[in-house]
Amino acid sequence: MSRQAAEFAEKLRRRVSCPVDLWDERLTSVEANRALRAAGLSQGKRQRAVDRVAATGPDDEARLLADPAIIRNRLKVAAIIENARRLQALRTSHGGFAAWLDAHHPRERVEWVKLFGKTFKFTGGEIVGEFLMSLGYLPGAHAEDCPVHARIVALRPPWQRAG
Repeated sequence: MSRQAAEFAEKLRRRVSCPVDLWDERLTSVEANRALRAAGLSQGKRQRAVDRVAATGPDDEARLLADPAIIRNRLKVAAIIENARRLQALRTSHGGFAAWLDAHHPRERVEWVKLFGKTFKFTGGEIVGEFLMSLGYLPGAHAEDCPVHARIVALRPPWQRAG
């Protein structure tokens, strides 16, 4: 999650009377990092976990696919491993996923979808759009007549600062 999104979420938590959670289970690399953080792992330990997934070889992948305790979808398992490798590359090129998001902001939804599609595996328009709305990079999480919308606008989310 980007620093801007985290700051925005914290401001929102203080101003609204409902819980604010930042998550999207469909982006498995983001979900895995969040779970590692919730487990109390430091940033360094989380990076090493991503590194371990990125180092997964064919034998490990075969073992995962044969394990009845997990969902066995070869393409999803391969995408998780590849996305971990791509997150490693973003760490090198941009300093991390959050900095990569910030470096590409602002963009229209269709441009974000194309960028995520070129950068990651198993991401589609709905996944990317919902994920970026939840982080505040795209508008639309609340209709303008929603009572929470005015409070969100007052916090100046990233989509409002675009351009």
